[in-house]
Amino acid sequence: MRYPDTVNLPFNAAVLGDCFEMLHPGIPDDGAPGIWTILRGGSLVVAAQADRLVLPRGTLPDGLVAESEPVLIARWQGLPVRAVRIGSRAELPSHLAAEPFNAGDERLDDATLTLGGIAQQVLHWDLSSVRCPRCGGATERLAGGWGKHCPSCRTEHFPHIHPCAIILVRRGDEFLLVRKPEWAPGRYSLVAGFLDFGESLEECARREVREEAGVEITDIRYVGSQCWPFPSQLMAGFVAEYTGGEIRVDPDEIEDGRWFSVDRMPGSLPHHRSIARWIIERFALGDREKS
Repeated sequence: MRYPDTVNLPFNAAVLGDCFEMLHPGIPDDGAPGIWTILRGGSLVVAAQADRLVLPRGTLPDGLVAESEPVLIARWQGLPVRAVRIGSRAELPSHLAAEPFNAGDERLDDATLTLGGIAQQVLHWDLSSVRCPRCGGATERLAGGWGKHCPSCRTEHFPHIHPCAIILVRRGDEFLLVRKPEWAPGRYSLVAGFLDFGESLEECARREVREEAGVEITDIRYVGSQCWPFPSQLMAGFVAEYTGGEIRVDPDEIEDGRWFSVDRMPGSLPHHRSIARWIIERFALGDREKS
């Protein structure tokens, strides 16, 4: 397998190794040249270097107009890493290009994806927490972390990371995949959904499978997790066994659901960079005796 465990998946900070250090706001930024994670809509601004795409280094490239002040988010390989967002239609210098995070050909390497994902989460949190959701007052940063507080009502707020369950359901040698209408033609993936009030992650997994596909499951086992910064999810992966019911998809969310097997595959699977693909390869297509 490309990734031996879920901790090795892109968007998890472990991908960046021991040379990565997440910083907190308030650390002075001396403006030294560094690495730039520049977001343009759902894309990451990169430069072509030999046969790969890399993040710009040095100072902020000329001609780019930031929507807000750059944020110093980390140090990696001895260099400061800054995050900034530009307009979704901003023109780029000829040596730069905007590569979508969800590009089908997966040209961004794992470290680039991960740095870009962290930038995406930080900037999303900064933008969505400008105002206090309780009273509407302007917020200020808490010292020593990414949290914020409201001087008006004295409420503290912390980054919103939303847990989701993603589930592989097995029935003998078959496995359940579903498809949403907005996905690329022929692509199928796992049932997934957000945690609800009063639920454990295992209860969330059971409910989502019932709601989206109409079947019942048992033996729900946690297998790993992945940060998913679109905009700020944590995907908790599970494998479960089918116990009954016929597939009846929720038409508000799901276009189709089917049982597949190694000999009967869909036209397309999720990207290798996702925990969905990792679970399918490890627990549906791999050595079942080791699962």
